[in-house]
Amino acid sequence: MPTIRQLEYLVAIADIKHFRRAAERVNTTQPTLSGQLKSLEERLGVLLVERSRSRVVMTPAGAEIVDIARRILRDTREIRAIGTSHNKKLSGIVRLGVPHSIGPSLVPRFTQDLRREYPDLKFHVREEDPLNLANALADGTYDIVIGPMPIAGGGAFEALDLYTEPLQLVVPSDHTLARKSDVAATELRDVSIITLDAGHPLSVMVRHFCQQSGIRVLSNYSGNSLDTLREMVATGLGAAFLPMLFTRAQLSKDRSVKVLDIVGRPLTRRIGVAWRRSGNHSGRFAGLAQFLRDTSDHVVGPL
Repeated sequence: MPTIRQLEYLVAIADIKHFRRAAERVNTTQPTLSGQLKSLEERLGVLLVERSRSRVVMTPAGAEIVDIARRILRDTREIRAIGTSHNKKLSGIVRLGVPHSIGPSLVPRFTQDLRREYPDLKFHVREEDPLNLANALADGTYDIVIGPMPIAGGGAFEALDLYTEPLQLVVPSDHTLARKSDVAATELRDVSIITLDAGHPLSVMVRHFCQQSGIRVLSNYSGNSLDTLREMVATGLGAAFLPMLFTRAQLSKDRSVKVLDIVGRPLTRRIGVAWRRSGNHSGRFAGLAQFLRDTSDHVVGPL
């Protein structure tokens, strides 16, 4: 079989129709180029180039082989590019989409580790409606997203779980349960639960849990953010199931509410990272996702 170098020489001759200038283009000498062309013709058993003092002409067989050689060289360059992209760390700007129920509590925790591991990488972070997250990833609005798993449209995406996060019960500080540190679902039959607006993945999860546990969800009241739920709980409207990272970051010093662990039948959600399977940097995003998962234990801490 011809070598890649011989195919490069043949294409250069076909393009330039001059041996000396073709040799200059491929950074070799004219005798070397001529010798390699002759070796290629002998290996293939066919004349590829008609030579004379006045002109250089490709034979019909030579023209056919040049077309194939161009495809081989193009594929070779693509192979090299893929190898380079997988070995080279990400740089530039990566557009990251996160739901508002995750972003403020999680992203700042990864910042220091990401800067140390990827010094040339900058994140453009934007909070997104979780119902739009998969579509926004698919249409290229985001390069990667972090959110509840599984992500809709999973066949088009690669995904990796980062951690499993418990939800905790938040009650007003003067509630009868506020003197406890944990509570079982069976103790919540007389508690009214406020959740996020219908359709939000966190709301769907909480409503399903409450239905299975016989817990009442207020139908006339809901919140459009975790902060709104916290404020509604503080006013005594009801209780809420909120993610542990949020309660750690936002409620540890809030004396208007009390946070309780759920025991017996805990309520949890899977958080992961996803990216397009067909993206140009899919391999490198896989490396970034693995880094995030490897660092989750000490970034997120025990949950």
